[in-house]
Amino acid sequence: MKVTQDHISQNTKMGANLIADGATFRVWAPRAQAVYLNGQFGTANVWNRENPDLLLKRYDRGYWAGFLQGVRDGDQYLFYVVGDPTRKNFKRDPYARELTTPDTHPGTFQYPSCNCVVRDPNGYRWRVTDFRPPAFNDLIIYELHIGTFFAVDQSNHDRRATRGGQYLDVLDRVEHLRELGVTAIELLPIHEFASPISRGYDGIDLFSPEMDYGETNAAELAHYLTKVNRLLRNRGVRELALAEVRTSIDQLKVLIDVCHLYELAVLLDVVYNHAGGAVTGQTNGLWFFDEMSRGNPNHSLYFTDQDHTGPVFAFWEGGEDHHTRDVQGFLINNARFFLEEYKVDGFRYDQVTVIAQHGGWLFAQRLAEKARELDRRKVHISEFWDNDRFKGVVPPPQGLGFDANWHDGLRRVIRRIIAQAAGGRDAHVHLEELADRLRHGVFNVPFRWQAVEYLESHDVIDLGHDDREPRIPKLADFNNPHSWYATSRSRVAAGVLLTAPGIPMLFMGQEFLEDKFWSDNERVHPGHLIYWEGLASNKTMKDYFQFMKELVWLRRRQPALRGERINVFHVHEDNRIIAFHRWIDGVGRDVVVVCSLNESTIWSYELGFPQGGSWLEVFNSDVYENWVNPWTAGNRGGIVAGSEGRHGLPSAATIVIPANSMVVFARD
Repeated sequence: MKVTQDHISQNTKMGANLIADGATFRVWAPRAQAVYLNGQFGTANVWNRENPDLLLKRYDRGYWAGFLQGVRDGDQYLFYVVGDPTRKNFKRDPYARELTTPDTHPGTFQYPSCNCVVRDPNGYRWRVTDFRPPAFNDLIIYELHIGTFFAVDQSNHDRRATRGGQYLDVLDRVEHLRELGVTAIELLPIHEFASPISRGYDGIDLFSPEMDYGETNAAELAHYLTKVNRLLRNRGVRELALAEVRTSIDQLKVLIDVCHLYELAVLLDVVYNHAGGAVTGQTNGLWFFDEMSRGNPNHSLYFTDQDHTGPVFAFWEGGEDHHTRDVQGFLINNARFFLEEYKVDGFRYDQVTVIAQHGGWLFAQRLAEKARELDRRKVHISEFWDNDRFKGVVPPPQGLGFDANWHDGLRRVIRRIIAQAAGGRDAHVHLEELADRLRHGVFNVPFRWQAVEYLESHDVIDLGHDDREPRIPKLADFNNPHSWYATSRSRVAAGVLLTAPGIPMLFMGQEFLEDKFWSDNERVHPGHLIYWEGLASNKTMKDYFQFMKELVWLRRRQPALRGERINVFHVHEDNRIIAFHRWIDGVGRDVVVVCSLNESTIWSYELGFPQGGSWLEVFNSDVYENWVNPWTAGNRGGIVAGSEGRHGLPSAATIVIPANSMVVFARD
């Protein structure tokens, strides 16, 4: 076998790519003296390190490339990089699509001492090829962690504590998510990480999805296939064969494909600000890639000497020795890779603040621009915690230009008022603070939907975070998170989130009153898995899920709730009442939302309305206490607003406001 320069050009793709009757290989190692291809190609085992027949050719800026005839899907390879006569080593391809494990490739070593696998990106036949992600203002996001979300064995016993969840396990809940009404799921990071258990924020091999989330056992795969094919049949789509789900990368594609079939967009949480700390100890990985970093006072090829729970990528600007363009290209190519090969519908970019603070301001702008160029319908969400948070979304040069940005303003206010209400009926609840937040949103953000708003997230309720905050039911009633006080206050909190401007996001379990902190490691911290059994056995949790799904679908049915306009027209802190008007100019489908944290029902309350005439009571959270609540306090399906105005609005009506509730009125 001999490496040639056939099919090689300046535009040759990075990594290993099947072409013609073989594969091209291209890698970046600017300070290396030589780069050799080694591997198992068909029946040929060529692991003899410095074989001159397998020497790649050096091109501009330290790129090495070559073509090897006869390479096929599933072949294994590594690069052997020579820095100088005393520094040489095997290296994993930074662009490797898949890595070996003893389970998937007998005779190989465990990560990180594993091989790379050549894979055909077109090997999986997508069932859904024309999925259209929702408009950005229609997004309702559900954040989940593959390893702890859901997993049952063939006897329907929970096995998250012993084996952890996998890609195909999520599909057991796809109908649940569709019923809930969310329009997108956001997967916590799935880049290959060094430990078998992780939240995902210590990824190292960015192009290889986490192997531990893939199933390798043939009997288990057959069981999964039965469930997957049921989902496909229910939508009238061609079933899968066992060969189509054998690899972890195909299993991730199946997950995305089926989600699209059930009208769920899939977003990935990606970490481009730093890598996992374990990378610094891997002599066959990124840190020492060109074998010129160990003992060298200069920075590692891909990283600075700065740390943010792991080494920070070298995306700073300036200095021809820094190879900035190439490190930036590596990260931008990673986003392009998942958009193109996995058909994901957008990203949440972890801690863009860290990127900006470490010289990557212009890189972050370029990342948002280049990723968006591929498909402007796909959303790009930054986590940017600078004091001027609007800069995450306003266009360059003043801002970074992402589509939306995580925000904590509404979360903090809602949590404060729920905690205040938990002080009892005589405690003062500062609803004016909530009114101010609803009125003004995020300072200088062009559109209200550009703020991703949430009450719980992987950070907020993480058992391992020193600044963790209780889940909402615990905050509402610490002693009994299933009491009426807990459930009714939780409904108000969720009600404000889902009827306020912005992109709302839920965290797994939030939809059925999960009250425990979240942990990614059940073995070390037992008792923190979300309690799915409650949906079958606990009436309080079932009733709360009924509330949540009807609330989510209310948002989807009423376009004003997804629009920009809001008028908080009434706040009465002594009565603990707040009311706001949502509408879309020129459409006419106005909505009035009334929230109460008063522990008593108010049977006759004068409230302004934006128009006279009939208004339907389209939602009443009191219905869901002991669903269907036979003692519901409400307005018998609607009210009639008179011609005399109140609270700055031209009309008014006398309404019933149930204790600790949210009531919504609409014209249709």
